Amino acid sequence: MRSPHASLFAALDAFWLLPVGSSIPEEADRIVHDLLRLLEEGKVRAAEKDQSGQWRVVPSVKHGILLGFRIGRLEQYGMPGTPFSFVDKHLFPTRRFSVADRIRIVPGGSSVRRGAYVAPGVVCMPPMYINVGAHVEEGVLVDSHALVGSCAQIGRNVHLGAAAQVGGVLEPVNTLPVIIEDDVLIGGNCGVYEGTVIRKGAVLAAGVILTRSTPVYDLVKQAVHRGNLETPLEIPENAVVVPGARAANGDWAREHGLQVQTPIIVKYRDARTNLATALEEWIRW
Repeated sequence: MRSPHASLFAALDAFWLLPVGSSIPEEADRIVHDLLRLLEEGKVRAAEKDQSGQWRVVPSVKHGILLGFRIGRLEQYGMPGTPFSFVDKHLFPTRRFSVADRIRIVPGGSSVRRGAYVAPGVVCMPPMYINVGAHVEEGVLVDSHALVGSCAQIGRNVHLGAAAQVGGVLEPVNTLPVIIEDDVLIGGNCGVYEGTVIRKGAVLAAGVILTRSTPVYDLVKQAVHRGNLETPLEIPENAVVVPGARAANGDWAREHGLQVQTPIIVKYRDARTNLATALEEWIRW
């Protein structure tokens, strides 16, 4: 079935292919505006789940965002002469919200950049940041000092703990952004970076760090989960991951008792886990 946005994507791809330094038609500004509006409305996304349950990047969306940086001009925002003055490309100001949006942004220095989708029922604790191309679904709590990076996809009822970092992935264009599926709990000071998919219901204890190249040892299934250049690291559905360590390789490492940080799946969610990770609905709506 032809995408309702096929013509927009085709135009973005065509502009993207123009050589650096070449003249770009003035209509590119309008087309990037259209893309950013559709992203904010949740009608297009930087990554989508296909019928097999696998996540696929949408390169045209990334083309459009990068095109916006390419053609953008610097503008000053906020109040000049105060700490609340900013300089950025004119296509990417911070978003403004009203009560009608049903999004709570608690005072204290938080920002949501143009081109990010934030659903009703999201709670943003200060200071936090949601970058362009990100998609944040209903019922998410973004805690203090948390980051939702560019093009990251956050599912429903996710808790992003204080200082949790969900990395952004704009380039390379075909690289899958970070995916956090529904009902996931990301503990404080966690880092989830490029090429990582956290499946539904998983729990990351405080301090877990994940990248595509991170091996994750599953004590329950006696398996090792890892990504490669073609496939992301996937944390299985309902897995409970804690920080761990394994012995470093080599005689010298063994002599000095050195270890390497290694996330470990210690269990899969059960009734006790669900009770411990239950989200307080009354703080939302």
